[in-house]
Amino acid sequence: MNVAASQQPTPSTVASRGRSSAPERMTGAQAIVRSLEELNADVVFGIPGGAVLPVYDPLYSSTKVRHVLVRHEQGAGHAATGYAQVTGKVGVCIATSGPGATNLVTPIADAHLDSVPVVAITGQVGSKLLGTDAFQEADIRGITMPVTKHNFMVTHPEDIPQALAEAFHLALTGRPGPVLVDIPKDVQNAELDFIWPPKIDLPGYRPVTAPHARQIEQAVKLIGEAKKPVLYIGGGVIKADAHRELLEFAEYTGIPVVTTLMALGAFPESHELHMGMPGMHGTVAAVGALQRSDLLITIGARFDDRVTGEVDSFAPEAKIIHADVDPAEIGKIKQVDVPIVGDAREVLTQLIATVKNRKNPTGDISPWVDYLKSLRDRFPRGYDKQADGALSPQFVIETLSREVGPDAIYVAGVGQHQMWAAQFLDFEKPRTWLNSGGLGTMGYAVPAALGAKAGAPDKEVWAIDGDGCFQMTNQELTTSAVEGLPIKVALINNGNLGMVRQWQTLFYGGRYSNTKLRDQGSYVPDFVRLSEGLGCVAIRVTSEEEVLPAIQRAREINDRPVVIDFIVGEDAQVWPMVSAGSSNSDIQYAIGLRPFFDEEESAAEDPADIHELLEEHNTTHGA
Repeated sequence: MNVAASQQPTPSTVASRGRSSAPERMTGAQAIVRSLEELNADVVFGIPGGAVLPVYDPLYSSTKVRHVLVRHEQGAGHAATGYAQVTGKVGVCIATSGPGATNLVTPIADAHLDSVPVVAITGQVGSKLLGTDAFQEADIRGITMPVTKHNFMVTHPEDIPQALAEAFHLALTGRPGPVLVDIPKDVQNAELDFIWPPKIDLPGYRPVTAPHARQIEQAVKLIGEAKKPVLYIGGGVIKADAHRELLEFAEYTGIPVVTTLMALGAFPESHELHMGMPGMHGTVAAVGALQRSDLLITIGARFDDRVTGEVDSFAPEAKIIHADVDPAEIGKIKQVDVPIVGDAREVLTQLIATVKNRKNPTGDISPWVDYLKSLRDRFPRGYDKQADGALSPQFVIETLSREVGPDAIYVAGVGQHQMWAAQFLDFEKPRTWLNSGGLGTMGYAVPAALGAKAGAPDKEVWAIDGDGCFQMTNQELTTSAVEGLPIKVALINNGNLGMVRQWQTLFYGGRYSNTKLRDQGSYVPDFVRLSEGLGCVAIRVTSEEEVLPAIQRAREINDRPVVIDFIVGEDAQVWPMVSAGSSNSDIQYAIGLRPFFDEEESAAEDPADIHELLEEHNTTHGA
């Protein structure tokens, strides 16, 4: 997980974006707002409350910091994450003590697992009340210790500028992540002599960004020897703004590329070397690329279990080059042959320079590339029509992608609709795909889209949400309406907790325990009326011929948020699929249709010709 070198402020520069100033007497609360201004935090998301109320008074007067009043602190945290993911800057959220702070725990944990630079500022009860179980007291530092990169409690007002400057520096440098700053109310009210820039003092914090030349040479040597190499690319490449270097390296070497869920957009999906997304619901070509490879060139990825499946059978013949800015990730899951600690862009830059000094940077890998292209051709993305004639969710997302295009920002919730969005949207550019990858947080989409729109107001922002996720955070549509941040929501409404239902279909004999959200044919809740009540334009769609006109109408409305309630079939499933804990070689393209990545196994079982299987499957399932 990496961040671009150009975005990595050093201890001597992170706090010196403003000019050095003479001391100015002010309160701690004023110092918080002034520090945010000096740190170029142009938007913050939050809700006022007693323990943070002193901050809201100077915030009222700030002409540099826009405050977005969300309806729930979880919304503030996810909005800060969406802002950070789109802009590459630090996202900021503010909450009061006690329940206000604890409502931030989920988005903080979400940002932690997805390596998103967020600074959470929380109010705290007065210093003399700490540890007394005072009204709205919570040990938010202790609570968030496992899910923050670092956290502080400021006990003296004069430490506020330094604490916030260090928080921004920590959040953005090395492997990005969330940092929490807890400030008691009496410290906010006390006075200090404000001086900017403060001195940053973080002994022992020296993230390594430049890779070691010897490891680069070893990596290039393995690349030259490999017959079946693959670039296994993770979200760290996007965080490092290394997409241009990735494209140059892949095109120069001709090595095929797979991009994880968090890396979609890091490499153009239309490119002939792109094999798709690997993992539990990845493409057959991407999964096959990893399983049959003899060399994984892993950059900014962490061998997540959703990608590897059963670890012991993952990429069994491959040597591994693993480059990551966080040394703790290297070798954590799989043994590595060449470990490279460094920023993704610097790693790729040095790899490019080194391979260009070689007469033959790779061997003849054309048979390998042809094999993967044949997998891609033989197992294209597709879906089954609904047997009952209901609207297919894949058709909705495919139509949305075709009509809106790759310049928009797409934000997904978690579940089936997330996987369909990953599969059927076409990503050509980085920072156009936002989702909760590591924590899998339902309710992420609407507030994250709100934050994305605040960070990129000129971009078209679509939240693709499910009816389960939507019912968790849809109150932030009011924030969107009131704050003039007109997002658009494609609500994939199948009346169920879809991904759980899919597992119950496949593994629990169709025993649908507590996954039905409404009776089929009823509209409870009525999302059209609900959305209208929250300040949106709302449209309901029930058939294919209504899909495109609804999307086109939504695109014409830009003065308020728009929600399209797509009523889709409840039996649609996500394919391909690797069952949890299974080998990736057991991937199923559809029920009863499994590609063979192991030649001996294929020969032993003597399967029918793959084209015949595909034709039989498509005829049977109406694809």
